[in-house]
Amino acid sequence: MAAGEPVPHEAAGSAGSAGSAGRAGSAWDAPEPAGRASAVRPFLLTAGRVSGSGAAPSLPVESQVVATPTGLSALDSLAFEHHDLVAACRRPQSVAELAAQLRLHLNVVRVLAGDLCTAGHLAVHVPNAKATQDISVLRRVIDGLRAVPDSRGTLRDSS
Repeated sequence: MAAGEPVPHEAAGSAGSAGSAGRAGSAWDAPEPAGRASAVRPFLLTAGRVSGSGAAPSLPVESQVVATPTGLSALDSLAFEHHDLVAACRRPQSVAELAAQLRLHLNVVRVLAGDLCTAGHLAVHVPNAKATQDISVLRRVIDGLRAVPDSRGTLRDSS
């Protein structure tokens, strides 16, 4: 730390200085997490809900989410949590990718995406469960991977 730079707990102001005299070296001195972290608790974003509104089940993590023209045109009128979600969905991506990109808990993104889908701001494509369990798809993927040469340019055996 350079001379003259404020110590993290000093930068916050003097509001908490009354009882902080004996806390040197404690958890209060821990460094801030890397990147932007939301100061809003996840349960506040979802109004305490842990699943989407209505009887619809929560979205699978592999579901593809994309903003609709209605959602993009309504960006300025959306609450910040919905705004960020719709803005991030300009291109299709999975719910898991969206949660990682926005640094939100997966279930929070599931609830918010479900709300936005119900409102018509997002379109959701859930993969066909039968196609993901089809053994022939897995065999084609394995055959395709075997057809890719390794770093030396040789093909893997096809057995």
